Amino acid sequence: MEKTEAGTSVGVDDPYAVVDRCDYLTSEGNCRYAVEYGDRDPEFAAQRRSEEFRCPVAGDPDEPGPTGPWEWADCPHFRCRTHDRECVRCGLAEQRMAHDDERPLLEEHHLSYADDSGHGSGETSHEITVYLCRWCHAKVHNSWARLDDDANPDPEAIAERESRRARQQDELAFETATERFDGNDRED
Repeated sequence: MEKTEAGTSVGVDDPYAVVDRCDYLTSEGNCRYAVEYGDRDPEFAAQRRSEEFRCPVAGDPDEPGPTGPWEWADCPHFRCRTHDRECVRCGLAEQRMAHDDERPLLEEHHLSYADDSGHGSGETSHEITVYLCRWCHAKVHNSWARLDDDANPDPEAIAERESRRARQQDELAFETATERFDGNDRED
């Protein structure tokens, strides 16, 4: 199983196996990185421009899945950050409170840490992240728990989410003016 620099598990054998698409891939099968950030890697941008900015991994946008000559790991500018706001392991959904500094229920979990160059630079070569609830996050890093385990949310996680949901419902509850003001405070 993949490990962090500290030696803890990330919960998968191959981080690229959980990827469905690159954040820079457009719906037309083009590389947004080459168009918007071409100045950061002119050689890459020129190569993509010569191929009408086609993503070398995605291939034909009408075909299901990646059909290009490259794999996600081959692209120097690949990035995949999950945007679904639920734990990929147990399915717990985020319940954020507006104007509150409480610790979030979900935390961003990196599946890719050190570069593959063998130089030990410690820099992320490709950013691959998913969301885990903080309970699953601890299990993945502190044991042999995997992202693809058949897991249910911890009772503590459910209690915390429901507590937040109840406070949110109280905040959104409708009160009439007569409920908000007793008879002594009203002006006639």
